[in-house]
Amino acid sequence: MSTLGFSQKETDTWRALFSVGVNSPSQDGLISPFQAKSINFPTINIGLQHMFKPQFGARLDFGYNRFSNEDNTTEFKTNYSRINAQFVYNASRLVSSLSPEMGMMLHAGPGFTMIKPLGIYRENENSYLNAMAGIEFNYNISRTVSLFIDASYIKGFAKNFNPVTDGLGSFNGDMLTITFGASVSLINCRTCN
Repeated sequence: MSTLGFSQKETDTWRALFSVGVNSPSQDGLISPFQAKSINFPTINIGLQHMFKPQFGARLDFGYNRFSNEDNTTEFKTNYSRINAQFVYNASRLVSSLSPEMGMMLHAGPGFTMIKPLGIYRENENSYLNAMAGIEFNYNISRTVSLFIDASYIKGFAKNFNPVTDGLGSFNGDMLTITFGASVSLINCRTCN
């Protein structure tokens, strides 16, 4: 005698994400003599994610970063904002050592960066295309809420400052971010897939 049981796992179709952390701008995105701190706070990310299938989905997210000068260097503060549309891949099944409560997501996609210097350099705004890629590890604390850590790299596709004075307090480089946050399932479905 044998018994066969089948149950369908509940699938998150829509998820809201919020995270806070730190950023590290590339020094080659600044003109001399400007130097940014290697670790800056805050980085704030908010997003909305939709999974089309258990392994594949898309995410639209907005990120805000602020960085400032290293001690004993030319004083400045810069706001770095971005918006990205990203492809999301649930790579949890590839890592067999993860517990059932844990997951791993890969995400990447194009976007747009907006730079706004503060203080006396506020005229030197800049904007350009970017590409972002990252990895996220999450832990389910309930059926609808997960905590996560995310590490992302944002590649900037900006032109050189011309004239160089346009780069005073501005930025045209790459950015690394590490954030901690929570995601909340907005819609769950047992029969979606």
